[in-house]
Amino acid sequence: MGAIVNFFSIILGGAIGLLLKRGLPERFERALLNGMALCVMLIGISGAIKGENTLIAIISIAIGAVIGELLDIDGFVNRVAKRIEDKLSSGGRDVKFAQGFVTATLLFCVGAMAIVGSLDSGLSGDNNTLYTKSLIDGITAVCFAANFGFGVLFSSIPILIYQGAITLLATFVAPYLNTTIINEMTCVGSLLIIALSLNMLNICKIKVANYIPAIFIPIILCQFI
Repeated sequence: MGAIVNFFSIILGGAIGLLLKRGLPERFERALLNGMALCVMLIGISGAIKGENTLIAIISIAIGAVIGELLDIDGFVNRVAKRIEDKLSSGGRDVKFAQGFVTATLLFCVGAMAIVGSLDSGLSGDNNTLYTKSLIDGITAVCFAANFGFGVLFSSIPILIYQGAITLLATFVAPYLNTTIINEMTCVGSLLIIALSLNMLNICKIKVANYIPAIFIPIILCQFI
């Protein structure tokens, strides 16, 4: 239920954001996007400091980058986003669709609340953490959809799959996800969130999706380091 509520909270928040977008002048849209980028950076920094072993983060990013480039995850995600966009588009090309989809998906999936909340939901039926996350994600979706458009709404699908999978498999994955591992995964994921904020500010263009495998590398490294 927690994952499902989170799914609908993003759709609802995104829908409200789309309505607001219609009457938003471009200069206000840019100002709001820059403000959201700074907030995303704050979220990333606050999560990154949870890491207890810098070496794990460094190795995870390095290995994850290699795997991501070999698999070309960024290219795959953008192709999927473009196919969805083409089916919905009435002719015009929305360059923000893929960016909104990738940015929102990573922001909503990465972090301790997504993992811990899903584990609590699966192990004990306690959905309070996911309900709290749903409220936060819904409000964030309003701001993001006002800037990026429909792509933000479609981020609800991978989030439902990701959190739903952890919930359903909680009994099996819980022994491998202690507090230390979750903190290290949050740290690595938060570094990707910081990269997202830099992209939003047009400071650089990092293919953040190619670093997604890095988030899961600490599960292995924490067994040895």
